[in-house]
Amino acid sequence: MPIKSHLPNLLTCANMVCGSLALVMVMSLEPSKLIWASYLVGLAAVFDFLDGMAARLLKSYTDFGKQLDSLADMLSFGVVPGVIMYSLILNEANMGEEWLAYCGLLIPIFSALRLAKYNISDNQSDSFIGLPTPANALLIASLPLVLEHGNLAMLYVVESPHYLAAMSALLSLLLVSKIGMFSLKVKTLKLSENKLQVFFLLLSLIIIVVFQFTAVPIIIILYIAISTIKSLFFK
Repeated sequence: MPIKSHLPNLLTCANMVCGSLALVMVMSLEPSKLIWASYLVGLAAVFDFLDGMAARLLKSYTDFGKQLDSLADMLSFGVVPGVIMYSLILNEANMGEEWLAYCGLLIPIFSALRLAKYNISDNQSDSFIGLPTPANALLIASLPLVLEHGNLAMLYVVESPHYLAAMSALLSLLLVSKIGMFSLKVKTLKLSENKLQVFFLLLSLIIIVVFQFTAVPIIIILYIAISTIKSLFFK
């Protein structure tokens, strides 16, 4: 195989390294390390985006690369967000409510189901069916940042083990739902064919400027809302 064919796989391995380091941070049981885990999940998402872009630009799609990408995603966007949610709920739970933390472990299970469905699907090249695992992981991984920098309304949700447990269940269902989710992949430079993507990216940029560290959960929730509306009313 030519050397260029290995570049996407190298980026996928970088994704896996970030996921492994994030898992180490979470398992240290130090609340301050959750912030580092959040940043590492974000970096893993960047590498996940780049490996797909590299494969498209270099035209180096392989079955090996596809399977390696799913394994990396399962770690970085399945196991790690599940353990982050488990840790968050456990830290906020009162005595007798510790069992709610196990709701966070729904995330890895349904992430695996989502990735398995994606691997055998042939109609998700331009859009997704169900919430993509990277988007779900970014939402969950942003919660420690909300604890650090969020306003009172956000803190009310993130500091409630009951809300976090309910969020785990809802996000798990969205992962395997049949709701169409638009993709940010740009295959042409024609604005007319990428209006939704451009609108979403510009709106996301405004949200980042206004909300800074707490922008990620707002952006992901907006992504889910727009996708749901588009799926239900603009098929």
